[in-house]
Amino acid sequence: MKTLDDLKFALRDFARERDWEQFHTPKNLAMALIVETAELVEHFQWLTPEQSLQLDAEKREAVRQELADNLIYLTRLADVLGIDLLEAAQAKIAINAAKYPADKARGNNKRAAELKR
Repeated sequence: MKTLDDLKFALRDFARERDWEQFHTPKNLAMALIVETAELVEHFQWLTPEQSLQLDAEKREAVRQELADNLIYLTRLADVLGIDLLEAAQAKIAINAAKYPADKARGNNKRAAELKR
């Protein structure tokens, strides 16, 4: 697969071939996404920031698979809702650029409301 659309169509076919579309409601997909996100987070629980950057091969592969699960559910959810993820991401980057101007946000982790103070 080369594009997000390729993934979207492959996931549609995968669900259709298994008659799973009936289960792929926004509620169910969102719940599955949060479960997969929790499984991703679990791999980093109790690690120091430095350790989280230096995963061994086995842990890195486990994280890779959890990231794939997250992407799959996110892509499927967006497809069911008719949301173009790339367009949504581009719009959100523009919103964030306005909320976090580089001259004020550079080098700090304050929330947008704190930057205005």
